[in-house]
Amino acid sequence: MKLVRAISIGIVIWIIGVNLYSLSYYVPILEDAEQQANIWLSVVVLPIVWFGAKLYYGKGVRTNAFKVGLIFFITSAILDALITVPFTILPYGGTYYDFFIDFGFWFIGLEFIAVTIVYRYAKFSIEKQTQS
Repeated sequence: MKLVRAISIGIVIWIIGVNLYSLSYYVPILEDAEQQANIWLSVVVLPIVWFGAKLYYGKGVRTNAFKVGLIFFITSAILDALITVPFTILPYGGTYYDFFIDFGFWFIGLEFIAVTIVYRYAKFSIEKQTQS
């Protein structure tokens, strides 16, 4: 496993996700801006993680996709703990506990892992078919 590569891509995924999450507040569609941002993030994380998996597996690496997705998610969770929560949650009365027990947080974590697994199997099944 290329750990530094997976962590670096996880950082890129987090940066893109945070920026898109923040931008969603500037396009008012729902009355509850926070709910809108969470829905938006759960939708946009799919292509972002797909792109991250494409970067990771682009060189023909055959690492276990569950582990890669988990590293992407853990990297994002650590950055959330170090940056997102202290600067965007705590000042408004939220807590680490509230952030990390939220269903949306764990749903997005599941998306990280599922999208990485789906990408890996899609990529390598297509490669297998073209080699035959």
